[in-house]
Amino acid sequence: MKNDILIRPFSLDIGRSETIALWQSVFSFDAHHHEPGFTIDRKVAMDDGLFCVACDGDKIVGTVMAGHDGHRGWIYSLAVKPDQQKQGLGKRLMAHAEAALSELKCLKVNLQALDTNTGVVEFYKKLGYVVEPRVSMGKLLKSK
Repeated sequence: MKNDILIRPFSLDIGRSETIALWQSVFSFDAHHHEPGFTIDRKVAMDDGLFCVACDGDKIVGTVMAGHDGHRGWIYSLAVKPDQQKQGLGKRLMAHAEAALSELKCLKVNLQALDTNTGVVEFYKKLGYVVEPRVSMGKLLKSK
């Protein structure tokens, strides 16, 4: 991986369309609340500094979006351009997010991955994450 890739906070003025294109190339979107533009706009409104991009010059080649509730941290998404994968960038983005969460005195970081996405599960295991005996549940709320 090139050492000149810089990880910096996300900025709407220089990163929205490139981030949307990246996410569309690596994620599947099966619901409105996963749609990239919607997700980006909601996260930017939080203004918590936990949404970062990896830039190779002026091109976005990776993103990580994290969150913190005062106790636990979450990794909501990690994306690396397909031609940049398996070169250490995902690991760098995760380390960046973990460091930011640690600065906030975060005690534990959680993430979710589809159990069928074995490559992603193995990636996170190599970074020290373990499968926990939990049931993941969710409920969509109507937005007002």
